[in-house]
Amino acid sequence: MQDEKRILIVDDDHDFAEAISCFLEMNGFTVFQARNGEEGVRLAKTKHPDLILMDIMMNERTEGFFTIHEIRRDPLLKNVPIFVLSSFCTRLPDFEVPSSGWLSHDMFFTKPVDTAQLLEKIRQRVAMAV
Repeated sequence: MQDEKRILIVDDDHDFAEAISCFLEMNGFTVFQARNGEEGVRLAKTKHPDLILMDIMMNERTEGFFTIHEIRRDPLLKNVPIFVLSSFCTRLPDFEVPSSGWLSHDMFFTKPVDTAQLLEKIRQRVAMAV
């Protein structure tokens, strides 16, 4: 297969991460999983993903926020698209609007995720990076 795109999933929900991982692998992506923010940053730096799927609430309520900020501070990772997948943040104003400025993410998806829509948006975003 030519130039498989690499996706990093950062989520402490093992079942959710496994289900999304299997779905993406069946659709031609190489997938890496991190169970917390620290592991997510480490894998992002070593695996150089084309896109990151990030949960917000993990071991700590705001772990995903800090992980995104850490990734964005790295010059080699700052332009990697980050899609937030969360049920927590739907109650916060303007979170679904990436240009709101208070959290540097590219797209927001509410859990449970519509996998067909997620796949479409991932394909669009990684195609833009080619």
